[in-house]
Amino acid sequence: MKKQTSLFLALVVASALAITGCSKAETSDSATSASCAKADLATVASGKLTIATGEPAYYPWILDDAPETGTGFEGAVAYAVAKQLGFSNDEVTWVRTTFDGAVAPGEKNFDFNLQQFSITPERQEVVDFSSPYYTAPQAIVSYEGSKIEGKTSIADLKNAKLGAAVGTTSLDAIENQIGIKAQVFNDNAAGVSALKNGQIDGLVVDLPTAFYLSGVEIEKGIIVGQLPSTGSGDQFGLLLSKDSKLTACVSAAVDAITTDGTLAAITEKWLATETGAAVLKP
Repeated sequence: MKKQTSLFLALVVASALAITGCSKAETSDSATSASCAKADLATVASGKLTIATGEPAYYPWILDDAPETGTGFEGAVAYAVAKQLGFSNDEVTWVRTTFDGAVAPGEKNFDFNLQQFSITPERQEVVDFSSPYYTAPQAIVSYEGSKIEGKTSIADLKNAKLGAAVGTTSLDAIENQIGIKAQVFNDNAAGVSALKNGQIDGLVVDLPTAFYLSGVEIEKGIIVGQLPSTGSGDQFGLLLSKDSKLTACVSAAVDAITTDGTLAAITEKWLATETGAAVLKP
């Protein structure tokens, strides 16, 4: 899995390293205001659900750049939402888009798109978002052989030297969740340099950034673990065209897989177990 992690570059650069403010998706009043029966859904292609992702699409969001397999976090989410909307796997069609092209205004050739799109007020002016399907937690990046490799609980980190960028939720997490004084850096790049030079044992960043740093920037990089979710963080939503007739129904589908535990199981499998980024114990 570590080799696959090293491929996770382009989309993270586009989205995770430039984290912006988040908000709840603004959708139509409710899914009950229009029928969400499959036959009534105004999809791009009649009787089909057209889903878009990036080209290429990266691990752990899509495995082996093959979204049609349903493997990887977003591949699994896509098919879970499709099932909730009444579409079988063979009724799903995949298309590819650039990140920037998807968030630009205008007509879309897909019903919804998922490429780790952060829900922001600026983007909501030109596109729609579903309810959030992922809220990025904080994670600790280090390297093989470090003082904190193999640690499994927050208690194990009380004597660690951890750093984070100034003004970030990562910095708050070190002080509030771990309960130690953090070393503060101007940005993540400075923190990475400090980690490489052995000045700190670990750098705290959001999980998507942790995948990138451990796989690309840091030699023999590892993710020590995720900090328990506090319910706040960068939120990802399924992207739809502005004022799409599908937005309310797609949001209702996301809400349904959240409520019944499907989404939690997908998250645990693809963003914890498969990546080795287990949630640290209290």
